[in-house]
Amino acid sequence: MNPTKPALHHHFAWAGLFLGTFGWWVTIPTPVRAAEKVYVSYGILERSISVSSLEAYARDGTIDDDLAVYAQYGDAKQLKQLKSVLVARADVDLIAVSQFLYTPQGEVLLKRLGQVIQPESRDSGFKAIRAALILAAADPDGLTLLNILRRFPTRGLRIDVARSLQIAASLEQLVNQTKRATNVVIQAAQQERAAETVAVNQLGDLRQRGPYTWKKQTLPLVDPSRSAENNRVLPSTATSPLGSTVPPPLLGAAVTGRLIPVDLYLPNLQASSAPAPVIVISHGLGSDRSTFAYLAIHLASYGFAVLVPEHPGSNAARLQALINGTASEVSEPAEFVNRPLDVTFVLNQVENLVKATPDLRGRLDLQQVGVLGQSFGGYTALAVAGAPINLQQLQASCQNLENTLNLSLLLQCRAIDLTQPQPTLQDPRVKAIIAINPITSAVLGQPGLSEIKVPTMIVTGNGDTIAPAVTEQIQPFTWLTTENRYLVMIQGGTHFSTLDSSNAADAIPLPQEVVGPNPAIARRYINALAVAFFQTYIANKPTYRSYLSASYGNAISESPLPLSLIQTLTVDQFTQGIAGTTSTATTVSP
Repeated sequence: MNPTKPALHHHFAWAGLFLGTFGWWVTIPTPVRAAEKVYVSYGILERSISVSSLEAYARDGTIDDDLAVYAQYGDAKQLKQLKSVLVARADVDLIAVSQFLYTPQGEVLLKRLGQVIQPESRDSGFKAIRAALILAAADPDGLTLLNILRRFPTRGLRIDVARSLQIAASLEQLVNQTKRATNVVIQAAQQERAAETVAVNQLGDLRQRGPYTWKKQTLPLVDPSRSAENNRVLPSTATSPLGSTVPPPLLGAAVTGRLIPVDLYLPNLQASSAPAPVIVISHGLGSDRSTFAYLAIHLASYGFAVLVPEHPGSNAARLQALINGTASEVSEPAEFVNRPLDVTFVLNQVENLVKATPDLRGRLDLQQVGVLGQSFGGYTALAVAGAPINLQQLQASCQNLENTLNLSLLLQCRAIDLTQPQPTLQDPRVKAIIAINPITSAVLGQPGLSEIKVPTMIVTGNGDTIAPAVTEQIQPFTWLTTENRYLVMIQGGTHFSTLDSSNAADAIPLPQEVVGPNPAIARRYINALAVAFFQTYIANKPTYRSYLSASYGNAISESPLPLSLIQTLTVDQFTQGIAGTTSTATTVSP
């Protein structure tokens, strides 16, 4: 099933909504005036409509002479939609918005919006938009488009149609590129399927739970060598969940530093069994260790020991700290280093724990480790697998952030501020990785990804408006040089399709339109493919390789999120498919 153009437009429309609605957060004095007219400007041509006309229409459907000029160009359905848009209320926290828009990411979004919405003077609308948004959010009627117009701090508000059309054209280009790239992957999967001799009907269903029971334990690890904004001291009586006292600094007794809680899911294997292979799961920005608990449980049921650390500088609690005013931005640049170091630190400490705890001795194989991560966690997985931060690529990709539709660059480009030189982030114990919706194009680039030598699976969704599939996953897949590589595409999948935030205490709820349809299907895909991939490359069970085939991907594919799995996609195939012609290799601009 090929994705339709309207379907892709629906997903990417939310990118525009994000640009417009994630920027509501400032604190400034009440303006002495409010907008009376909205001017629609295109070059030397300009028309206006009074705010009072829009208010009357929103209130009781009155179309006065002012609005009638425009109403003649729309049908009844469009006019009804206009009324809905004018009064649609966004439930946001005033302090939360103000905090976000003083972050570097928030200011970039405001500058982008300020190119389209301007005061009468035609200057940037950056400050005026910020004023209108915060005052509208503070209004008893809430944050609505009509309230934003009422609170705009100049007599007139000008909409630059030419700039709007430029943005629309860029969005159209991204939609078309995504559609073509989707077709390239679908065709490649069909070709691989035709060449395979996999007896799919003889394969089991890895979406189903495995044979082992498991138990969950929490390790409150602290790295005293790295500081945290909110240092915490664990009591000297801290014990491991297995009941044996663990000496400091293993559990951070009476020390301060970077607190890294880790959930350990341990399968109940027979005493004579070989040590369990270990999988580390790295959550994304604004998530926590509960986000992929479903996957940790599933992997444990197949005999894997699963470690799920929480990255304190980029978790859900950090997002709450931003909202509460105790953090200055969503994530510090240092997180690009701290996250991979978290993985290494956790593995080191668990090694010590195994040695110190008789009940664990011989039960974990910490020299054969797999890592799975999503979004920022996808970057983390790629980094510990050997992809270094690419400062040169960052400098090239981050020159013109105000014009990008790739929202992930707002995070990636913070890595420019990292101090140099950087420590080595690769961990030789990591033998295979899965990166779901990873952010890659600027912070790693082709040189970085080409250094990965371990088996790698990249999972993408063509409805991802945060880290667009074309620039962040599909093209980067062509840069991989490792022999065993896999690209999994979930048609209609978004940046949030594989997440389960139902148990996250600090999670911020997302609209269903943002999450996308039937996320349970996407989670089932991840369950099955993670088992197949890690059984093959971490547990060293080659019989599972048949599951890593285009045929098996097709067999478990479900509507409305069809699945395609491929192993081969060259730079030329990608470039020609994106262009719709035969051409020389080029890099799609992020």
